[in-house]
Amino acid sequence: MLQVNGGRKNMNGTMMQYFEWDLPNDGKHWQRLKEDAEHLKEIGITSVWIPPCYKGVGQEDVGYGVYDMYDLGEFDQKGTVRTKYGTKKELLEAIEALHKQGIHVYADVVLNHKGGADETETFEATPVNEDNRHEAIGETREIEAWTYFNFPGRNGEYSDFEWHWYHFSGVSDDEKTGDHGIFRIEGEDKGWAPDEHVSTEYGNFDYLMFADIDYSHPEVIEETKKWIHWFIEETNIDGIRLDAVKHIDSAFMKDLIEDVRETYDDDFFFVAEYWHQRYKFLEDYLEEHEYALSMMDVRFHYALHEASKQHNEFDLRRLIDGTLYKSNAEQAVTFVENHDSQPGQSLESYVEPWFKPLAYGFILLSSYGYPCVFYSDYYGYSGEIEYEGCRKEIDILLHAREEYAYGEQSNYLDHDNCIGFTRTGDDEHPEGCAVIMSNGEEGYKEMYVGDLHAGDVYIDLLKNREEEITIDDEGKATFLVNAESLSVWVRKPE
Repeated sequence: MLQVNGGRKNMNGTMMQYFEWDLPNDGKHWQRLKEDAEHLKEIGITSVWIPPCYKGVGQEDVGYGVYDMYDLGEFDQKGTVRTKYGTKKELLEAIEALHKQGIHVYADVVLNHKGGADETETFEATPVNEDNRHEAIGETREIEAWTYFNFPGRNGEYSDFEWHWYHFSGVSDDEKTGDHGIFRIEGEDKGWAPDEHVSTEYGNFDYLMFADIDYSHPEVIEETKKWIHWFIEETNIDGIRLDAVKHIDSAFMKDLIEDVRETYDDDFFFVAEYWHQRYKFLEDYLEEHEYALSMMDVRFHYALHEASKQHNEFDLRRLIDGTLYKSNAEQAVTFVENHDSQPGQSLESYVEPWFKPLAYGFILLSSYGYPCVFYSDYYGYSGEIEYEGCRKEIDILLHAREEYAYGEQSNYLDHDNCIGFTRTGDDEHPEGCAVIMSNGEEGYKEMYVGDLHAGDVYIDLLKNREEEITIDDEGKATFLVNAESLSVWVRKPE
């Protein structure tokens, strides 16, 4: 485990989400990652977010249909030894290769549910209204569901814990009747997590899918802590991306995070995915966790999506309204796209290709947030999406982030279709930069870069503009940008 503050933003760190939903099921992804480690270091990536790396309900599973979290591609289960991404040996080799390059590794961890049980069990449950999970829509009855997990292919290696119906709070199917819906499991101390500890969408949003894990059960708490210690030590990861936290008892999550940091290091990185556009819900979650974790800036992503769809009808001055970026930048992980927002997924909110360079310019050159580059925006999309990404632009912006994007930021948000900001530089990186973007016509903006730059000549790193601009005696200049474009102005090398 690297101990350099998790590759975080105060180092001008940049994360890359190194997967998408439609990667080929060829078992070679860990090999690709290993071979790419040196290149990632060269372009300025300081941390990599890897997909869920344990056995899912089948070989093709992206990792969110969790079956056995102790099987990292080692045992013959669900018809395969490897996961979609490769074997355990290849996973560990990829992590080691990244660490050799000084790159931190964050693992995607899905604690909400389990799928692909080994046998069914019978127990008492109540069908509930999917739009209000507190409302029963039928009598409590005995149902049969897939809740028994004993992982015969692993045969007790690493853990002999077996999961039973009483370790879960809800399921979606009754095998006795063939009914499909949401069934709340009944019994002593059973029920959904308290409303104050999960999202209250649909009355109580504890249940999401598969067999929903009950984190009030002492055996579940003990086993999950045991697993996460094993996982961290087995893989040597530097941080964790916590999936779907609005569906998981937040009191348990707080306890788990504290336990990990007490055992390993206070700088062990956690970022939580709470998928909601209203900042208040993210702020409440941060407050409950005493601001001890980062969160994905979901509203900012949606603003980028809306801007890309609306073109010049979107007011760029409103881009950061209601975002973590604006109100709690220290905890914000900013992202343009991810596996859930890409086309074809349940949370589809795709940022149109024309706007992606502008979006990456905003998150990579800003002083706020911890930016994350999406795999497919760099390497191109798999599946049915015909978009090869904007690798050239991202490479230039990553270079600019490493060399120029330092110091105080001044925003120029005085026009609905043309905005900009400047970075003053710092003692180690005195150059600074001026960033300007337009979602409408060709534009310009007078901005201050510092009187120490008086007389300096600036050029557009992206080469979208060919002019050379001279800074005046007051440290100001009028910077230019093409229609629906981005320009990053820096001092011309001598």
